[in-house]
Amino acid sequence: MPIIRLIDTVLALDLLFSAEGSRAGHFLSSLASDRRVSASTQNQALNAILFLFRDVLGKEIGYVNGVVRAKRPKRLPVVLAKEEVRLILARLRGTEWIMAMLLYGAGLRLMECLRLRVKDIDFRGNEICVRAGTGDKDRVTMLPAAVKEPLRRHLDQVKQQYEADVGKGYDGVSLPHALARKYPNAAKEWGWQWVFPASKLYQDRQSGEQKRHHLHESVLQRAVKEAVREAGIAKPASCHTFRHSFATHLLEDRYDIRTIQELLGHKDVSTTMIYTHVLNRGGHGVDSPADRL
Repeated sequence: MPIIRLIDTVLALDLLFSAEGSRAGHFLSSLASDRRVSASTQNQALNAILFLFRDVLGKEIGYVNGVVRAKRPKRLPVVLAKEEVRLILARLRGTEWIMAMLLYGAGLRLMECLRLRVKDIDFRGNEICVRAGTGDKDRVTMLPAAVKEPLRRHLDQVKQQYEADVGKGYDGVSLPHALARKYPNAAKEWGWQWVFPASKLYQDRQSGEQKRHHLHESVLQRAVKEAVREAGIAKPASCHTFRHSFATHLLEDRYDIRTIQELLGHKDVSTTMIYTHVLNRGGHGVDSPADRL
């Protein structure tokens, strides 16, 4: 539901004449109980009301209490069969193929892959260090052997681009938190460069420095979407589907769920348990009586 329609609804409910949150709470509850909207739509309505009062009208709405919350439905993740993964990867080339291989082969999230820096790749130890993942936690996952040499060649090309940038007065990459102040030269060091840099430099609006960002997420999203279409796969597969498939296929190969939890970076093992649904072979591992006819 568009925000404009939500604001119009709020105005129609005469919320403008109340500084209390009770009417807003009643409106939000009616969205869940009467109109049966999704949890995301209800949250959007709440944010629209808060924005209207605080930023447009300059009023405090107060505490919005007694709201009946819309429930988020539990959905099983989309998982690709191993042959389907092969079909998709066979239709990707170059950098997109390497990134997709890391999503599937190391269980990376899309942004975790795009934000990899050169120093995070350990070719000797066959490891990838994922920095500041969900919950701002670091973790270590494997570097797939199948992508090792293509990734080496890719980094050789990236290094050539990096050295050319430095020769042109390149100011370096953006650094997390306050590292730029603590280590002024780190932005130009090879180890801090993006593994998947953008094709063009950009000028920082505040400092005026010439920097290079990592690839935009839409680059791989478009490539994967097209590959799924060309492969004739009807499942609504996306970049994140590779991560779901990574966990599922490890379970199928009888790896310990605690190990998979660590590789995925899940805080609680119950989050990882959702992938066990594929081991049930349909109705909780029960053979259908129709198969015995």
